Amino acid sequence: MTELPEPIPAATLILMRPCADGPPDLLMTERARTMAFAAGALVFPGGRIDLDDQRTAKRIGADHGDAAARIAAIRETIEETGIAASLAPAADKASVASMREGLTQRVAFADLLERHALGLDLDALTPFARWCPNFRETRRFDTFFYLAEAPTNAPPPVADETEAIRAFWAPASAILEDIGADRAFAIFPTRRNLERLARFASIDEARADAAAHPVEKITPWVEERDGENWVCIGENLGYPVTAERLATARRN
Repeated sequence: MTELPEPIPAATLILMRPCADGPPDLLMTERARTMAFAAGALVFPGGRIDLDDQRTAKRIGADHGDAAARIAAIRETIEETGIAASLAPAADKASVASMREGLTQRVAFADLLERHALGLDLDALTPFARWCPNFRETRRFDTFFYLAEAPTNAPPPVADETEAIRAFWAPASAILEDIGADRAFAIFPTRRNLERLARFASIDEARADAAAHPVEKITPWVEERDGENWVCIGENLGYPVTAERLATARRN
């Protein structure tokens, strides 16, 4: 039997934008169909935790054990969408554009923050989930998910057109409707997180739910039920849907 690849440490930011007349919008991206992992899928912005994230954590003296993951979630969101969350003070449009350009040129994130006299408010990120699926994919990720509130007057997101070809705001219910109607698709962890988020009328409700369900590493498993294979997760993790037929889980 072929051994599974070692999981790549990664981090994702679930950025929520309050709406006066309904539930909060979520920031989503659509991955390019040329990507090796989750090609064409709708995902929250994020990516692997790299050495620069660890160096940035040391340079700013972060005291969070998961500081590098939080930094990666913020950095990747800037790179993929042009929206800078959890900066202190909030960055103006020109500074964010400059930082995004610097990141594409591999300038250290800590250097860019220093250049623009900005800091990171890592406390503004709320740990929400951690997923490490064991499907036999080309790449396997151990991903931390964080909640954060969108910056006030955040500009429209703009996809980087390399990893992401589209970036947009939408409520979780609308995203799930598109997935259910085959107008879009999402991998198993994203769909489960969208279902969980669709229950909340505000980011405060989402944070309260996160506090009520301490983060555990979630590794789905496959079991047979009535002659069909189902992908399953634990019942006590805060998710309203905990099983899906393998056939649709791999397709969606």
